Amino acid sequence: MAEEEETAARTEKVIRIQRVFINLLDSYSSGNIGKFLSNCVVGASLEEITEEEEEEDESKSAMLDASSSRLKEGTFQIVGTLTAGKPEPGFALETYSDISREELLIRLLECDVIIYNITENPKQVEEALWAVSALNEEVNHFEKRKVFILVSTVMTWARSKPLDPDDSDVPFTEEDYRRRKHHPNFLDHINAEKMVLKFGKNIKKFATYVVAAGLQYGVEGGILHFFFKLAWLGEVPALPVYGDGSNIIPAIHVLDLAGVIQNIIDHMPKIHYLVAVDESVHSLEDFVKQESIDHLLVNLRMEALFVKENFNIRWVSQAGFVENINSLLKEYKQSRRLLPIKICILGPPAVGKSSIAEVLTKYYKLHHIKLKDVISEAIAKLEATVAPKFAREEDDEGEDEEEEESVEEAQELLDGIKENMEQNAGRLEDQYVIRFMKEKLKSMPCRNQGYILDGFPKTYDQAKDLFIQDDEEEEEEIKGKMSPFDKLIIPEFVCALDASDEFLKFRVMNLPESVVAGTHYSQDQFLRALSNYRDINTEDETVFNYFDELEIHPVHIDVGKLEDAQNRLAIKQLIKEIGEPRNYGLTEEEKAEEERRIAEEHMAREAAEEANREHKEAMETAEKIARWEEWNKRLEEVKREETEFLEAQSAPLRNYLMTYVMPTLMQGLNECCKARPEDPVDFLAEYLFKNNPATQ
Repeated sequence: MAEEEETAARTEKVIRIQRVFINLLDSYSSGNIGKFLSNCVVGASLEEITEEEEEEDESKSAMLDASSSRLKEGTFQIVGTLTAGKPEPGFALETYSDISREELLIRLLECDVIIYNITENPKQVEEALWAVSALNEEVNHFEKRKVFILVSTVMTWARSKPLDPDDSDVPFTEEDYRRRKHHPNFLDHINAEKMVLKFGKNIKKFATYVVAAGLQYGVEGGILHFFFKLAWLGEVPALPVYGDGSNIIPAIHVLDLAGVIQNIIDHMPKIHYLVAVDESVHSLEDFVKQESIDHLLVNLRMEALFVKENFNIRWVSQAGFVENINSLLKEYKQSRRLLPIKICILGPPAVGKSSIAEVLTKYYKLHHIKLKDVISEAIAKLEATVAPKFAREEDDEGEDEEEEESVEEAQELLDGIKENMEQNAGRLEDQYVIRFMKEKLKSMPCRNQGYILDGFPKTYDQAKDLFIQDDEEEEEEIKGKMSPFDKLIIPEFVCALDASDEFLKFRVMNLPESVVAGTHYSQDQFLRALSNYRDINTEDETVFNYFDELEIHPVHIDVGKLEDAQNRLAIKQLIKEIGEPRNYGLTEEEKAEEERRIAEEHMAREAAEEANREHKEAMETAEKIARWEEWNKRLEEVKREETEFLEAQSAPLRNYLMTYVMPTLMQGLNECCKARPEDPVDFLAEYLFKNNPATQ
C-alpha cells in the first residue's frame, strides 16, 4: 500500500512537467531525443514494463505519429533552438533561431525541463554554461522546480586510469565519476559538467543532472554515418580502421539515450551524474567491420549500473551495435530513404532497352545488369580463384583445406562452363546463366542501391528459376498457383517495351555502320532474334505473365507510337512511374558539375536573349532607316512633280506678259528713272495710259 502511494505521489509530481527545451533540434542527437520525448507520455517510465509491452513496443512506435495529436496533452511538449535557415521539425511545438540571450532566457523560464546537448557542437558548451548560470540566478523566482540536464560525452573519461591496474576489464560506473580524467580536447566539456553539478544543490527549486553518453549510433547514423555510407556505396574494398582497432568504445543507441533522459525526468533520481552506455564491449574494429576521430580512439570499459538497476527503459539496442547490426542497418536505410530500386526492362531487339537502361542507371545511380557482362565477370572470378592454385602448388604444400576445396569447386565449375559453351556454339545453358545472374542480384551493391536488369529473363521458366526462393522447405506454400519467390531480388518495376516489326527494322536499317559493327544488329542476326522473340511471346506463359501473377504489373510502352528516336518520352514516363531516387543524392563533385552546368545554361540563355535583343533592335533600326529613306525619296518626287506642274501651268502666262505687258512696262520704268518724279507711281500710271499700244 505504501509503495502504491509513493508511486502515485511520484506520478503526480512529474505529471506537471510537460514543457521541455532542447538546444539545436535540427542536429542528429537533439533531434532524435526531441522526437522520442514528443511521443512519450509524462510519467510513463514510472510504470514497470511487462513482457507483453516489450513485444508490442515496436508496433506501438509505428502508430505514434498517427496518434500524436490525440496524445498531445499527455506527452512532453518540445520547444528548442534551431540553426538559422534550418526547417522546423514537425514534433516541435515552438522553435527559436537568431534570438538574443535575454529573449532565450525568457523562453527557458517558461519550461519545466531544460536539456542542453553538447555532444555534437562544442560551441554549445558556452551557451549551456550561460543557461545554467542564468537560471540559477532566477531560482528564487521559480514557481515550481525546474530540471536542467546536460547531455555530455564519455570523452570526459577518456584518460581515466584503470580501476584495477592488474585487470583492465573492470568497468567504470557512475560512482567513479570523481576519478574521471578528460581527453585534452574536451576540457570545456568536463568544466561544464562540474559547473552544472555545482548549481544543482538547491534540489527543491533547481535540480541538475549530467549524462555522460557513449558514442551515439542508430537511426540515420550519427558519427558512424561515415562508415555506413562507405559500406553502402561499396566504393572501397574495406572500411578504414584507425590505429589497431582493439580499443573499446562505450556506445549507446540514440533512442536509448532518449529513454535514459525520459527516466531522469520522471524518476528525478538522487544521483546526479549518470553514465549512459549499452551493455556491449565492442572495439573500433568491431564497429567498422560490421568524424570525430577522438571518439573512435577512446579506450574505456564502462557500465551504466544505475541506469540498468533503477530505470525502466524500452531498450532499442541494449546488447550493443554488433549484436543488433541487422536492425540498425534497416533503421539507417529507412531513416535516410536508402531503399534499393529494382527494375527489369524487357522487349524485342532494337527497341531501346539498353539506351533507356543507361539513362535510368545514371539518374537513379543503379547497377546496369547485362547478361553478357555478368557471365564474363563470373568466369573471370572463377579463373582468378583457380589461377593461384598453380602458382603456389610447389611453394605452399600446407594449403588450407577449405581454400583447397573452394579452388577445386571453382575449377570443376569452370571446366563445366567451358565444356558447355563448346557444345552450344559459345552459349551457356540456363542453369549456369541463372546461377550467375542470381549471385549478381544478391551481391551487396545490388542489394544496397538496386539494379536495372537489361533484357533478362526472356521466358517464363527463366524468370521462375531466377526469382524462386532458394530455401523452399522453409517457405510457406502460397495459396493458388503462384510459386514462392525471393523478395530480396525480385524487381519492383517491370518495363515492357514494344514496337512494330516494321518500326524496328527501319530503326536498325538507319543505324550507323559504326554502331552495327560487332553487334547482333546485322540483317540476318537481327531478323532471327526478332522472330525468336515473337515466337516466345505468342504463347500463354510469357515472361510478363510471370510478373502479372506476382502482382508486379509491367508498364507497357509502345516505343513506335511515341515517335521519339531518343526515347526521351519513354524515359520520362518511366521516371514518373518509378518516382524519386532513393540514394544519398549528388556527390560534391556532381553538385559542382550540376552547378557549373546550370551556370553555363544560364549564361548561354542570357547570351541568346542578348543576341536576340540586339538582332531585334538592329532589325527595327534598319526598318526605320529604310522607311525614312523611302519617305524622303517620295517627298523629293512630290516636290519635283509639283515644280514641273507649276512650270507647265505658268508658261502661257509668262509668254503673255512678255508679249503684251513687259515691253511697255519696261519703257515706262526707264522713263520714270530718267525723270525721277515726286510721285513715281502716278507718273508710271499716266505713262502707261498714254502709251497703251491698244489705244494707238
